[in-house]
Amino acid sequence: METKKVTAPELTAMKSRGEKISALTAYDYPWARLLDEAGIDVILVGDSLGMVVLGCENPLQVTMDDMIRHTAAVARGAKRAFIVSDMPFMTYQLNAEEAIRNAGRLVQEGRAHSVKVEGGEHIAPTVRRIVDIGIPVVGHVGMTPQSVHAFGGFKMQGKGEENAARIRTEAQVLQEAGAGAVVLEKIPSELAKEITESLVIPTIGIGAGPHCDGQVLVTHDILGMFERFTPPFAKKYADLAEVTLEAFKAYNADVKECTFPEK
Repeated sequence: METKKVTAPELTAMKSRGEKISALTAYDYPWARLLDEAGIDVILVGDSLGMVVLGCENPLQVTMDDMIRHTAAVARGAKRAFIVSDMPFMTYQLNAEEAIRNAGRLVQEGRAHSVKVEGGEHIAPTVRRIVDIGIPVVGHVGMTPQSVHAFGGFKMQGKGEENAARIRTEAQVLQEAGAGAVVLEKIPSELAKEITESLVIPTIGIGAGPHCDGQVLVTHDILGMFERFTPPFAKKYADLAEVTLEAFKAYNADVKECTFPEK
């Protein structure tokens, strides 16, 4: 029996049914295949790949070519999940025409099902233009990683009524612009609850508490594979870094001691 594919309308239907949406990141074929087999609903090809895969200091150094290459690899491995690809820094902020061109590349060359952009009111007209040509868009408000320098680090957002009101407005504006979902990152749980209840489109939380319609985490964080920095809200489900290191050490010892390969 063929597995039903997750689509943009299905994500909205899941919210209306009260069914939680699961999302994790992937950046290549083998991890995408495993996430798909596990039943994960949404695979985010995040610009977090800059830090956890490419060794960059932050996501700002990720390019369109990086995102297209990694998204295409994920698309080869995922048959059921809905694939969302981040639009890198400065590929959608200059003007709508460039944003449309780059979004189109992620769909055409990278085979993404949707693109994700950060920001609120200032990006809403661009979101509308991208949606109008038939590309689903996921918004992202709260702690937006591409604004890491403006925030002075990956810090909690939405504290205080003024900041909370701004994030509420941003989420609403994105919905009105046609976004099919919105990521809420590192905001107070009660604020995430208010926004989730006020929107028709699903909210996907990351460090935003249990009241969102879905949750997303960086796969390397939940598997203990990125030891440079682990956000406090990420639950570690395995410690693959330690297991892998021991395997590498064992192989190294076998080669040095001439016990591998066997005769």
